Amino acid sequence: MKSDAYGYDEERAAAELARDAVRRSDRPGRTGGSGGAFARDPGRLPDEAGRPAADAEPGGGGRGGRGDDGRRRASGRDDRAPWEDRVGADDTASRASRRTAPEDPDAGAAGAGGRDGGASRSRRNPRGADPDAAEEAGRRRLHLFTGDRVLWIIIAVLAVISVLVVYSSTAKMAYDAHTARSTAQFLRQQLMILGFCLLVMIAVQKINCRVYNQLSRPVYYLSVGLTLAVYFIGATTNGAARWFPIGSFQFQPSEALKVATVLFLARQLAGRQSKIDRIRIVPSWKFWTWRTSALQRKIWREGTWPILMPVLVSCLVIFPAHTSSAVLVFLASWVMMLIGRVRFSELLKLVGWAAAGVVLIMTLNLGRSETAEGRVSTWIHLWTRSQTEKPIEHLTDTERSMIAIHNGGIFGEGAGQSAMRVEMIHPESDYAYAFFVEEYGIILAVLLLMLYLWIFFRAIEIFRRCGTAFPGLLVLGLALLITCQALLHIMVTVNLIPETGQTLPLISRGGSSVLFTAIALGMILSVSRQNDEQSHDRPKSEELKIGD
Repeated sequence: MKSDAYGYDEERAAAELARDAVRRSDRPGRTGGSGGAFARDPGRLPDEAGRPAADAEPGGGGRGGRGDDGRRRASGRDDRAPWEDRVGADDTASRASRRTAPEDPDAGAAGAGGRDGGASRSRRNPRGADPDAAEEAGRRRLHLFTGDRVLWIIIAVLAVISVLVVYSSTAKMAYDAHTARSTAQFLRQQLMILGFCLLVMIAVQKINCRVYNQLSRPVYYLSVGLTLAVYFIGATTNGAARWFPIGSFQFQPSEALKVATVLFLARQLAGRQSKIDRIRIVPSWKFWTWRTSALQRKIWREGTWPILMPVLVSCLVIFPAHTSSAVLVFLASWVMMLIGRVRFSELLKLVGWAAAGVVLIMTLNLGRSETAEGRVSTWIHLWTRSQTEKPIEHLTDTERSMIAIHNGGIFGEGAGQSAMRVEMIHPESDYAYAFFVEEYGIILAVLLLMLYLWIFFRAIEIFRRCGTAFPGLLVLGLALLITCQALLHIMVTVNLIPETGQTLPLISRGGSSVLFTAIALGMILSVSRQNDEQSHDRPKSEELKIGD
C-alpha cells in the first residue's frame, strides 16, 4: 500500500475522488455516454496521482473552466439542489479528518473498495441526520424536569410553603388527645404526599397531549361514576359524603371530576373549531318544542349534548356534596367556552339559565342548599352588624381568620408563633392563607398571591405557543381551576365571599386536592414540553384563532 510522506493512503484518496466524480457527474444537465461515469465528464478524469486532469478543456470542468460551476457563475444562476454543496463539504471534511485520524483497521480490509465505507457511513447517519441534534433530543427526553422552568420554580416554592404551613398549623392537632400523633408525624405524612405527587407530576408531564385527548372520554365517565358512588358507599364528614377511605388516605372523586371536566370539554371544543361560531348550545326555554322543532333538535344534537351537557352533569353531580366546587367548575368551563369561540350571546343565555337553576335549587332546598344559605346569611350578618362585643367562643372561623391576618401585620409573628391556630378549626386546610399571613406577614402573603397569578400568566404564554385548540384550551382550563380555587380560598379568609371550604392549592393539608393539582400542573408542563419540541399534532380543523 503506497503512502506519501504524511502517511496518507493515495489509493484510498483516488477511490474517494472517483466516487466524488461519480456523484457530480450524475447531476441533471450532464450528457451521458457509453464510456461510463468519467466519460460523461472528461474534465473530472483523474490523473496518475488520483487528482482531476489539469489540461482538460475549459468547458469540461478542468482548472480553466471548472465545468458546470463555471457556467453557473457566468450566467449568475445556480441550479444545484440545496443539499449538493453540503455533500461536497461533508466529503471534504471527512477526507481532512482521515488525514489526521489513525487508520481504521476495518476500512483497510476493504482496500480500494471505498464504496463500502461510504455505505457504512450512510447507515450510521441515515438521511443525513445531524448526530448532535439527535443527541440533544435524547438528552431532553432523559431530563426529569422538562417544560416551563418558571412553572417548575413556582411549584417548588409552593411545596416548601406547604411543608412550613402544615408543620406549624398541626400543632393543635398534635396536642389533641384524640389524634395521638405528633407534629413530626403530620410532617412526614405531608412530605410523603408531596413526594408521591412530584413523581406523579413528572410521569404526567412526559405523556403527550394526544394520549390525554384519547383518554378524556373514559376518564370523564369514570370520574362521574365515582362521584355518584361516593354518595352511597363513601365516608360522611361534616354532613357531606365526599370521600372513599383507602387506608389512611381519603380519596375525594369530585377533585378528579373537576380535572376530567376540563379535559373532556377541551376535546369537545377543539373538535368543533371549524364551525364553533355557528353552533348554538343553549336550547329554547320552551321545553315542549325540544322534540317537535327541527331547529331545537339541531341545537341539542350539535351544541347542547356534546358541549353543554358534560358541564351541567359535572355541576349537578358535584353540587350535593360540594357546592363551591360546582360553581368553580361552571366558571372555568364558561371561560373555556368563551376562549373556544362559542358565541357570546349563547354564553349570556347560559348565565341566565344558571341563575334560574340556583333560584330553583334554593327554593326546593336541594342538596346542601340549607348549609349554603346559612353561610350566606352569616356573611351578610358580618358585614351589616358590629362584631366588637362578641365573645371569642362565638366567633366564626372567618372572623378568627381575620383576627389572624390582623395579628400578622406587615412582617408577621414569626414561624411557629401563631396564636389563632388553636382557635381556628381547620387552620391547615380551609384557612391556610390566614395562618400564613399571621406567621409570615402581609408582604410575603402578597407574594404568595402573586405566585398563583403567575401560574395563570405562564399558562397564557404556553397557550399562545400551542397553535392548536386542544392543548391550548386544556392549559387555560386547568390554570383557571388552580388560580380561581386559590382566589376563592383567599377571599374567604378576608370575608369577601361566604365560606366555601376550598383549600389552597398545593399548600393546604390534604391528599386528593394536592394529588389532582399536581396532575393538572403536570398536564400544563406536558403541553409546554411539546411546545419546546414542536411535537403537537396540528389538525387543520383544530386551528385556534386567538384574535377571533
